[in-house]
Amino acid sequence: MANRKYVKHALSEWMEDEGAEADVVISSRVRIARNLRGMPFPMMATPAHASTVMEQLLGVAENGRLNGLGKLEQIRLSELTELEKLVMVEKHLISPNLANESRSGALILSYNEDVSIMINEEDHLRIQCLSPGFQIRETWDRATKIDDIFEEQVDYAFDEKHGYLTSCPTNVGTGIRVSVMMHLPALVMTGQINRILTAVTQVGLAVRGLYGEGSEATGNLFQVSNQITLGQSEQEIIENLHQVAKQMIEHEKAARSKLFADNRPRVEDRIRRSYGVLSQAIIMDSKEAAQRLSDLRLGVHLGLMPELNDRTINELLVATQPGFLQMTFGEAMNPEDRDRSRAQYIRTRLATNS
Repeated sequence: MANRKYVKHALSEWMEDEGAEADVVISSRVRIARNLRGMPFPMMATPAHASTVMEQLLGVAENGRLNGLGKLEQIRLSELTELEKLVMVEKHLISPNLANESRSGALILSYNEDVSIMINEEDHLRIQCLSPGFQIRETWDRATKIDDIFEEQVDYAFDEKHGYLTSCPTNVGTGIRVSVMMHLPALVMTGQINRILTAVTQVGLAVRGLYGEGSEATGNLFQVSNQITLGQSEQEIIENLHQVAKQMIEHEKAARSKLFADNRPRVEDRIRRSYGVLSQAIIMDSKEAAQRLSDLRLGVHLGLMPELNDRTINELLVATQPGFLQMTFGEAMNPEDRDRSRAQYIRTRLATNS
């Protein structure tokens, strides 16, 4: 791997900044799916087809068309170890699907890791842009400019009736997925979350966990994204999600205010107990770690944890994942080993903030 910083540092540089509504929204993401005309979708492609696609798309970066994104790294998945691929999945730099494609998968990655262009994933091209906080519109502007650059250089598979053609029918049309990662502890603690999520799904949005489809919403982290890609324009998709997310932010803030006003001793006790467990525990599984880190994040934004900040908690969320723990400690680990190492890492990291 040409530059190992992507697997050595838990916190991507783009996460060090604070975006709008950072107390509720951790990040905004836009992902655009595209395929090349006349080439089989990746699941049906021969090695020769996949190799041709990879070289053609990597060539767009090599010819300088993407220079406006700053320093870029081209990474072929065949160059990575299984552990390195797992770490990059944990950092959301590649998808689990791309991690399994070592034959002809590739990645064009910006230096601060806010742009990740995946090649030969489920589709030939997946353009992903990430931003801190609530920045859906800004993130879309960046993603669509990158899409335009590729479209000038390669011929996309496009149908006048159905729009952009994709491997999965649910992406046909605009081919875009827009999402926000939200921290909603007060809605969970006050029992309002199910009502809110039901309302969200009724307006055509999907709610998933930290790692997308099929993942559990641990640590009170919810990924809210569009489900519809056909029949709506890109702008309609962006604005719909923006408006719904804005309402969810308002509901969460109102729930926090009421919770703190009505039950301050219990809320403060819960947050302090979580800090005590995290700073002293010998064994810590990933689910408990996520929940207790969620309590600490809430404490930061209620003004109860001045010694901590979002940056530290974001780092811990990534650094305590299975792949990153094994990378940090330099050894393969079974689940029990990871639980001990996770507790050790958290204890050490919190001690540096005291």
